[in-house]
Amino acid sequence: MTQIKTDFLIIGSGIAGLTFALKVAEFGHVALVTKKGIMDSNTSQAQGGIASVFGELDSFDLHIQDTLASGDGLCNRDVVEMVVKNGPGRIRELIDLGVHFNLKDKKLSDSESPDSELDLGREGGHSQKRIVHAHDMTGREVEKVLVDHVKNNDRITLFENHMAIDLITISTRMKRGIITTTHEDYCCGAYVLDRETSHVKTFCAKITLLATGGAGKVYLYTSNPDIATGDGIAMGYRAGATVANLEFVQFHPTCLFHPDAKNFLISEALRGEGAILLDSSGSPFMEKYDTQKDLACRDVVARAIDTELKKSGADSVFLDISNKNSDFIKERFPNLYKKCLTFGFDMTQEPIPVVPAAHYMCGGIATDMFGRTDLHRLYAIGETACTGLHGANRLASNSLIEALVYSHMAAQQAVKDIKTSDFTATPDPPPWDEVGTTDSDEVIMVSQNWDEIRRFMWNYVGIVRSNKRLERAQRRIEIIQKEIREYYWDFRVSPDLIELRNIAMVAELIIKCAGYRKESRGLHHNIGYPYRDDMHWQKDTILRRSFMG
Repeated sequence: MTQIKTDFLIIGSGIAGLTFALKVAEFGHVALVTKKGIMDSNTSQAQGGIASVFGELDSFDLHIQDTLASGDGLCNRDVVEMVVKNGPGRIRELIDLGVHFNLKDKKLSDSESPDSELDLGREGGHSQKRIVHAHDMTGREVEKVLVDHVKNNDRITLFENHMAIDLITISTRMKRGIITTTHEDYCCGAYVLDRETSHVKTFCAKITLLATGGAGKVYLYTSNPDIATGDGIAMGYRAGATVANLEFVQFHPTCLFHPDAKNFLISEALRGEGAILLDSSGSPFMEKYDTQKDLACRDVVARAIDTELKKSGADSVFLDISNKNSDFIKERFPNLYKKCLTFGFDMTQEPIPVVPAAHYMCGGIATDMFGRTDLHRLYAIGETACTGLHGANRLASNSLIEALVYSHMAAQQAVKDIKTSDFTATPDPPPWDEVGTTDSDEVIMVSQNWDEIRRFMWNYVGIVRSNKRLERAQRRIEIIQKEIREYYWDFRVSPDLIELRNIAMVAELIIKCAGYRKESRGLHHNIGYPYRDDMHWQKDTILRRSFMG
């Protein structure tokens, strides 16, 4: 059995994990684990940009108010203020690292800072232009620069195609590959499957960071890449960390509707530049649902589209930006333009068919303002975490700025922990135990349950919910969880089994959180409780795993 000892163990290679790695590498050795290639992350798929205050007409107060309004009464104001006010500094760090954001069509004088002439876009829910972007592939530009720096840092060891199975706590007991934690203690690493050799490695770490991204693959239709299976949320909860607000799943209003267009998001930035949503008859409809029309927040737009589709029976609605100059569209959205052409749609000449899809988890592992979970020595940042920034609905393009700010705050705190804590008494964890297990001869169980979970989550725990739908989902997940536990006990772990186990865990947590909240707020809409109830439900939904001794 391979044992790897490190100061910092980072699980995930998106903007949060990479930024944290670069900031802590000066103070200790870093092991960076990522389940596929280092560029395979939700960050790489981010099109729109990063929300931060740079415009002359903008202010921190306006960004704060927009974020609070979007969060529908559940944001932590202290967190919102901290993220918004730290945002510009984090953007400048990216510029210093070599990230090329779009600038206005103006030659800068020698005395001007590049950030003073950033070309700022606008998206739904924002009262001002404040979206810093690199054309329509901002995430890819940021990820590429961060990856280059990580690969050139000799204090960071990269483990690609390595998939975390479970966290290790000081009280971990092993029996045939099943982890049982007897009480909350502290995290000291993780068991990780090497996908190329199928061997399980034991990573021992002083500080462990979960930055595995979201869980869009819990749903049948999603804008997320295949890696988004909620691994960090599931691992953190199984190890004893508290999770919060998992009922608030953001469905992006506009994914391209085409049988071959898997996971292709149509950026909200199109509507920020004047694109209009049309129903199946070609008529605008958003004015019926919100005074901000097509620039309403994502929860409003997604529900409006869902309502229109149910009323008409149509397969999609349409997004039309053809009223804009053709050259402008090609310059502002080069990737979207080219991609739509491959599916037979010329967005400069005609509307694009779009539908909602699962996009972003506003809930996750509960953390403080430094990214610390309530499991000692375990941090969580990025989409894996629930920081209090997003509340009941994330404001567009606030995700990447949250990741940048929290990676900075978490790195500062983690370095303090390394310097001030005594790690000498930490015992070596037990080796991975697969005695008595065999290679699976029933892989159909994995694919069948995977498909069933994603389908009933879409139908029963989707954009619009009801008590009966949630009860049906709860019954199904209980049966499936029992099957997975029995299967996991008998067979050696595989990537597909690990991901199935994780999406089942996250699905169960989403269903439980949705069942607890007896109101409609933000991204959670229950037809049995159609109104927001501040008297009883202006609070977070908290889930803690109970342990049997």
